[in-house]
Amino acid sequence: MNANLPELGLQRSDCLETSWVKSTVYWAGFANGTSIDVLLNSVPANTMLYKTKSDYYKAVIPEHGLETLWEVLMDIGNVIVIMNPYGGRMDEISESETAFAHRGGNFFMAQYTVHWSESDGGISAEGRYVDLSRRFFRTMAPYASSNPRAALVNYRDLDIGSNESGETDLEVAKGYGAKYFKNNFMRLAGAKAMIDPENFFKNEQSIPPLK
Repeated sequence: MNANLPELGLQRSDCLETSWVKSTVYWAGFANGTSIDVLLNSVPANTMLYKTKSDYYKAVIPEHGLETLWEVLMDIGNVIVIMNPYGGRMDEISESETAFAHRGGNFFMAQYTVHWSESDGGISAEGRYVDLSRRFFRTMAPYASSNPRAALVNYRDLDIGSNESGETDLEVAKGYGAKYFKNNFMRLAGAKAMIDPENFFKNEQSIPPLK
């Protein structure tokens, strides 16, 4: 990092090396060094509320786009942006080979998380922070993937489309399905028809059985 991005002034003390299970404690918002025993609590001691969205990028964000990103980050404040690089082995596997389709042609995947706590207004502040999350998402639209604007299924986002509770309509599902799975969605719906034809397992963004 110091060789390629000396502007960051990164120090060894800025970095944390930890086990996977300890990282789950860190990402849950606990202070570094907190015992993993907190994971045994059915109700977490500290409640961090958040809204997460995601994007894929097939081109480098231009300088003016980075300036816009920085301005929005500073304005919102309570936001985390994580950029996961793609390429390498990811590019070598066909997007139709597995259910996960976001492979060749993607520079990186970005996760945007706007977060707040009880001290920020708790549940009563939810609408304001969710609106900030959507504003951030709109700001990045010119630089992200399009047709469809792809998303990572791990970061479920009902804003990109969802069924009513208890229902799984195929036409509705095609909307979010294309963003999560691209051309693999219909194949997955066919698999669902074989594995769970009665659609017992479902949620607002599940894959329906192909009739």
